[in-house]
Amino acid sequence: MAERYKDLVAGEWVDARSGDTLRDVNPADTGEIVAEFPSMSAEDVIRAVDAAAEAFPAWKALTPVARGAIMQRAAELIRERVEPIARDLTREMGKTLREARGEVTRASYFFDYYGGFGRWPIGDYLPDERDGVFTFTMREPLGVVIAIAPWNDPALTPARKMAPALIAGNTVVLKPATLTPLSAWHLMRALHDAGMPRGVVNLVTGPARATGDPLITHPAVRAITFTGSTAVGLDLQAKVAGRNIRVQTEMGGKNAMVVLQDADPKLAAELAAAAGFGQSGQRCTATSRVVVEAAAREAFMNAFLERTKQIIVGPGLDEATTMGPVVDESQLKTTLDAVESGKREGAAVLFGGERLGGSRYERGYFVAPTILGRVTPLMGVAQEEIFGPVVAVMEAADVEQAIEIVNNTRYGLSAAVVTRSLAAAHAFARGVDTGCVAVNLPTVGWDVHTPFGGFKDSGSPYKEHGIEGLQFYTRVKSVAMRVAGI
Repeated sequence: MAERYKDLVAGEWVDARSGDTLRDVNPADTGEIVAEFPSMSAEDVIRAVDAAAEAFPAWKALTPVARGAIMQRAAELIRERVEPIARDLTREMGKTLREARGEVTRASYFFDYYGGFGRWPIGDYLPDERDGVFTFTMREPLGVVIAIAPWNDPALTPARKMAPALIAGNTVVLKPATLTPLSAWHLMRALHDAGMPRGVVNLVTGPARATGDPLITHPAVRAITFTGSTAVGLDLQAKVAGRNIRVQTEMGGKNAMVVLQDADPKLAAELAAAAGFGQSGQRCTATSRVVVEAAAREAFMNAFLERTKQIIVGPGLDEATTMGPVVDESQLKTTLDAVESGKREGAAVLFGGERLGGSRYERGYFVAPTILGRVTPLMGVAQEEIFGPVVAVMEAADVEQAIEIVNNTRYGLSAAVVTRSLAAAHAFARGVDTGCVAVNLPTVGWDVHTPFGGFKDSGSPYKEHGIEGLQFYTRVKSVAMRVAGI
């Protein structure tokens, strides 16, 4: 029987008042129920936001040094618990244990990094043209922040949102994806065990149809940070328009890697496979397009096919597995439908393209890593986000045409180029319309201190990570002060 967990509201572990639950299913073995969680109602959600609002004044008044100390203690607890958290993450999401361990460790880094900001300056001294006037700025928290996280990085994404919000002095209500609530629960437990005051962090689980509107319409909410699909992100922005609250969205991507004729084909193949098929392609920064300069095509394709054949698909808990299942039946269907759509448009399946069968795969959502050739820039597989292990390969005459192809989508999250030419690398970095650019590196894997976010329909202007990641969660107050009697 699956273990039943509770949500954290106002410092207490609670069930939904209705008693309803949602099931957390293992995508590698759909017969296994990993956990059961409360299915919160609107009434439950309102209680959580009320608790965050009540806790805000005292948390804001606490010194940043004290806030940071709690966060850094939570980071230590997460690292102490890496193995059980990673195993639960793999069981509920499907990624490999190696990927899960890396994610949980990186999640701890966000609490460590932003916890350290408790001892950083929080304003600026400014000159004033008036004698005897001292002018400075202060950064203040906004209030209650709603953090809406996706299922693909269920520990990392909540950490990257909660850590800067908390060190700035905000209180948080976290809504994880219904497919992966257990990873978020582990983060909440670490924060709770580290001494987080009552109501500062709150966890609500349940379907979006029940929790979504109460979360975003509550009058105490001052900011919403969202990671998920572009369609949902744009709908969220529309719903809160006119309310004068901040919205940060990190949405979809159709990320491309360009392989120029001077590139090392083995390096390019390794980068394409790692970023295209790691996590079964279920990353917003995954490489879903490869644009190859014509002169490099044959050598690259030979290396890419050879590298892809080495991928071992299987349950993530098997240490030999290098690619796990996709997360659920819907994502499996989306992936296979995209392959069929590509074939109808004239693309050729060069490898994979099918659901895997046999005793190893019959109880899970396993699909082969897939390479599509004969792809042209306007095909659906070259334009629309698939969020599965499918890489579409296209050809370009030169770096200028490659840049045009990279930019020819509604998305602008991440792009990479493989080249030995410094001039080409700089031209690529200047020319692509994406928020993140990599040279001889994968399109994935952006560090905690590096500003992260996309352009166009990949996200809002507010960045995540680094010092810029704090800006979304604070407001600036200017103070001009003349001491009386001077």
